[in-house]
Amino acid sequence: MNASATLLPAVLRPAVEDLHWLSTDHCAAPVLDLLGALGWAIVDTPEANIHATSPDGRVYVGWLPEDPAAWKRGIVWHVQVRPTDGDTWVQEFGLHTPAEAVAGFLSALVAHSSR
Repeated sequence: MNASATLLPAVLRPAVEDLHWLSTDHCAAPVLDLLGALGWAIVDTPEANIHATSPDGRVYVGWLPEDPAAWKRGIVWHVQVRPTDGDTWVQEFGLHTPAEAVAGFLSALVAHSSR
């Protein structure tokens, strides 16, 4: 089956200067802004690590820039999900993962949590 060119989506190629989100500035703001807007409990520690828990208590997000154990594993973001039905699972993101990518992951997770 062939689709006509008019039915296909246009291919967008952003200019190189528009790709700033492909690298990280080691800032947690995009994730923390999202979680704060969603009403998550957010706690920061004297060591500059941040812990957030969803309102239902089933999802934990840790930003761990000063946690030696996280650094040994090469991660700075730790997400733990405890579904009502099923096993707990974890997703971790490394130091060089842009916070915007982590925020996108969490947005998708929250958007699909009601299904």
